[in-house]
Amino acid sequence: MPHFILEHSAELSDTQDLAALADAIFEAGCSHPAFAANPKAVKVRTIACQNIRSGADPQTFAHLTIRLLSGRTIETKAGLADDMLALLDRHLPNVGSLSVEPVDMATETYRKRAL
Repeated sequence: MPHFILEHSAELSDTQDLAALADAIFEAGCSHPAFAANPKAVKVRTIACQNIRSGADPQTFAHLTIRLLSGRTIETKAGLADDMLALLDRHLPNVGSLSVEPVDMATETYRKRAL
């Protein structure tokens, strides 16, 4: 189920291989112990953000939100965040700011339809 949503400064689309990064996030998500039981549920998307302002130098950023069903421990989510931040750092070493945030989705209200 997890949704990996990478928001990034728009210029990274021109300077970085975001398709390769999305593939790496997908593979890491599929093989992570938190999701390995159901790799078909992993989804990755990137969103370019225009008109950003940041205190970082250079003024570029990538932020990975990981939306996952509630019920995982803080330790699991922290480990996932650490793993994904390391992945971002390997792929985007010159980006001014990198961040990762696991976000719980309510199991009771989440709905899904898939073919």
